[in-house]
Amino acid sequence: MSEPENKNDLIESAKTEISAMAEGGIEHPSTKPVIIGAAIGAVVGAVFLDGSWFLGLFVGAAIALYQRIKK
Repeated sequence: MSEPENKNDLIESAKTEISAMAEGGIEHPSTKPVIIGAAIGAVVGAVFLDGSWFLGLFVGAAIALYQRIKK
């Protein structure tokens, strides 16, 4: 079976968005929401996951990035 086209499109969109964020820096429209999502995730991870702030940081950034790509 082949992969669904939507999954490949999501991965390509994420690669494109991350590259654009790296080039644009803080001025890129997606950078600030992803940083805020990462910060919120880190706090949630530290409080609810018994100090696992790094996992929360990664998940928070991933959710915020997904929200931006989904639009």
